[in-house]
Amino acid sequence: MSSETLTRPRAEAPRVGGPGAKPRLRGQIASQAFLIIASVLWILPILFALYVAVRPYSDTRKYGYVSMPHHLTFQNFRDAWSQSDMAHFFWNSVLITVPAVVIVLALASGVAFVLVRVNVKVNVALLILFTAGNLLPQQVIITPLYRIYLKIPLPHFLADSGLMYNSIFGLIVVNVSFQLGFCVFVLSNYMRSIPGEMYEAALVDGAGLWTRFWRLTVPLCRPALAALATLLTTWIYNDFFWAITLMSSGDKRPVTSALANLQGQFVSNQNLIAAAAMIAAIPTLVVYLCLQRQFIAGLSLGSSKG
Repeated sequence: MSSETLTRPRAEAPRVGGPGAKPRLRGQIASQAFLIIASVLWILPILFALYVAVRPYSDTRKYGYVSMPHHLTFQNFRDAWSQSDMAHFFWNSVLITVPAVVIVLALASGVAFVLVRVNVKVNVALLILFTAGNLLPQQVIITPLYRIYLKIPLPHFLADSGLMYNSIFGLIVVNVSFQLGFCVFVLSNYMRSIPGEMYEAALVDGAGLWTRFWRLTVPLCRPALAALATLLTTWIYNDFFWAITLMSSGDKRPVTSALANLQGQFVSNQNLIAAAAMIAAIPTLVVYLCLQRQFIAGLSLGSSKG
């Protein structure tokens, strides 16, 4: 062994802890604690509603809502289903939600494609217009919108009343109008992340505008469309404001309005209402579970190219 080998300094092993190790560890602990607290605060109202739903009204009336249960039952769920005629109102929600979601996604994908891939001078102005529409509160335009709905006639196969007011078609139109801007904004950002070389290659192969949209862009936007479909289904299905203000017939309203049918004039059975609310939340949970993988993939809209 040479003297050079003996005198060569040994490489120091990397230190496990350093000056910045403790602050990083504290930051991780603080972030984890914050996430746990936020999750508990988010889930707590749902768990409390479920707890109230499985208690009989006589139990809560005697001991209070915040008390230990003396008896648990699923009778509130059976009564809520039968007394509020929830099957009928579920069907009304389907008639409103499904067409609205399909129309919004179809229009938004087409508009976003034109704004991103078709060179028109007003593209930026149109995108700003669609985005600005999301900043308008619904309550601001309710009075003029209500008066307009009373004056717009519709054929009887679209509305029994012959007007936009008090019709399922009217609710579909207003939901499409208010959700379209957000979807155009999201899809346009997602489509910008698609490499332009793909469109150039398709154009060389002779693909027309419709082919580039339907056979190239739409399949690549499937995660974004699935994520938006999940969000739109939740928002439109849970809508209560438009159904109350733009519809007068109780039998045409969606399931969120069916909960109001369980309210008494003088006494409210909150256990029954909590059970009905749990039943009404099932469809949105099913939609999320079915589109969970696509929804999670769509959370990173436009974050990567290709």
